[in-house]
Amino acid sequence: MGASQAAVAIATPSALPAGDGGIPMGLLELELSLDGFSGNNADFTSFVRAVADNVGGEFLFALPASDLIEDCRSIAVLRLPDAGGDASILFACLDEQGRAVRIEHPSDTTRDLERFAESFVGVLERM
Repeated sequence: MGASQAAVAIATPSALPAGDGGIPMGLLELELSLDGFSGNNADFTSFVRAVADNVGGEFLFALPASDLIEDCRSIAVLRLPDAGGDASILFACLDEQGRAVRIEHPSDTTRDLERFAESFVGVLERM
């Protein structure tokens, strides 16, 4: 069964109790769901889009990694809301072998991509 055909059953994201310094539930659900990737490069975008939708996030766009992130063939840029009502930009990265997806947080090397994604969201919100 291809990843684009797989059903993804995920609980509705919930916020952590105030003061809890753990991983936000939405992020944990996203990472656990992405661990279920069993497709290939062609399935990556549709799989990540479905997972993001199921955890209450937004799939913004995908692009070739072009050596921007180590051991990454393709990047899907996601926006995931947090408990405070803000949203974080995250990168879902398909590894070079095309077999696994992992989450990367913005870093110094991806700061420009993060800014582009934030601008992209700004344009969409004005439409």
